[in-house]
Amino acid sequence: MKASVVLSLLGYLVVPSGAYILGRCTVAKKLHDGGLDYFEGYSLENWVCLAYFESKFNPMAIYENTQDGYIGFGLFQIRGSDWCGDHGRNRCHMSCSALLNPNLEKTIKCAKTIVKGKQGMGAWPTWSRNCQYSDTLARWLDGCKL
Repeated sequence: MKASVVLSLLGYLVVPSGAYILGRCTVAKKLHDGGLDYFEGYSLENWVCLAYFESKFNPMAIYENTQDGYIGFGLFQIRGSDWCGDHGRNRCHMSCSALLNPNLEKTIKCAKTIVKGKQGMGAWPTWSRNCQYSDTLARWLDGCKL
């Protein structure tokens, strides 16, 4: 009995937390299947580019931006103060923890809500800096079978 408890505890210590990184093509497939390809006029390449620069394809990423005073959640680092959670506006009508699921269902739903706004993908400054005017967007789908 004691041995199984010790082994169980060791199992928790060995598994690195927050180490759930999706492959580029896996992200592309999930976003495609979720209906983001040309949603509101933005190509799938734009979405995959955004996911890389926001979270490095980590659907469980949480980043506290102390300089700007917000916490970003999930693949697209969606701001908790505006889009999710109990505090703030909660425009996506979901908990922020729902955005930390590798199936990306809630993340895609919330991203669609965000991009429908007047800023479009410009709501993510990272997209504006790294993806919007990129002439190499096609590389984000290289070799992916959708």
